[in-house]
Amino acid sequence: MRLMQTLGKRSFSSIFNSQVLTEKRIYHPASLLKNFTHHKGVQQQRRRQMINQKKLLVLIDGSERSMKTVDYVSRVTPFLHYKVTLYHVFSGVPDGFYDLEKEPANAKAVTQLKDWETQKKKDITAFMSQAQEILIKAGFPAEAVEIKIHTRTKGIARDILTEAEQGYSAVVLRRRGVGALEGVTIGSVASKLIAKISFLPVIIAGQRLPGEQILIGVDGSEYSARAVDFVAKIFGGYGYRVELLHVIRGFDGMAPEGPDFMMHADYLHEVQSRMTQLFASLRQKLIQAGFETDKISEKIITGVFSRAGTIVKEAEAQGCGTIVVGRKGLSSVQEFFMGRVSNKVIHAGRKFTVWIV
Repeated sequence: MRLMQTLGKRSFSSIFNSQVLTEKRIYHPASLLKNFTHHKGVQQQRRRQMINQKKLLVLIDGSERSMKTVDYVSRVTPFLHYKVTLYHVFSGVPDGFYDLEKEPANAKAVTQLKDWETQKKKDITAFMSQAQEILIKAGFPAEAVEIKIHTRTKGIARDILTEAEQGYSAVVLRRRGVGALEGVTIGSVASKLIAKISFLPVIIAGQRLPGEQILIGVDGSEYSARAVDFVAKIFGGYGYRVELLHVIRGFDGMAPEGPDFMMHADYLHEVQSRMTQLFASLRQKLIQAGFETDKISEKIITGVFSRAGTIVKEAEAQGCGTIVVGRKGLSSVQEFFMGRVSNKVIHAGRKFTVWIV
């Protein structure tokens, strides 16, 4: 009754259109589509701005592995023209421990905790300065290398995510850091970041030296095309070699011989023809970006059981230091932040630097 009195003589259609039936807002399909389109456009614009600004976010946790990440950045020639932020999330004494000060008997313990925190901050500051010096000695301008020590607020991964949104071209990290467990390929923080930083390329530094040979996995998806664009933008004109690789799965001896288990020749021919056309287009992009014609190669491998395993094996055979793959492939589901092949390449190619674009 009160609702009717408030609305007066307004028609049902006007009520519905103005979305005031209840306190819970009612959205029109057209409005949802408009909002979604706007959000997607903002994301794409943000991605373009981040790439154009040429800024790298390099994650440092104070471990020997993270110093090797800095060494990796110092060896990639195009990065000399980037601004670099060395970023550390500092986890000191949890606030709850300071409640101990209320009891005089705990005064000594609190003092020890404060001394530990102070020393820990001094250690990481010295570590960050050492990392900065490595980059400067490699040729980075001193003013282009920034140190950020951020006091933990929401959590290590979430604080890094917030920083990553501040206009960077890519995030550089290691698979594992402090407290790494033997046999574990990806640490918990790295795993969260790789999954959640979907708006930026993620560079996962490996054990191998970067070298000047790059392998790009191509599957015909928007993401693999974006991976080629990113490589072209960064490495074009620096003399790097690049291989465009497409892998077509088969049974590879895992199924009985016979016509029922053989991939149809017409299908193979169609896929190979389509990929050859795509390769020609991608090759042209690389040439326009500054890659030399004789340093671009293409390959299609068929009949293998594992696409990720084949990508890693090919990188090994060609002496590549870097593998670049799209974040998601043709069969990816919208809710998943990471495609299966990309995820498997990270694990199987642990010696390699893997770029997820």
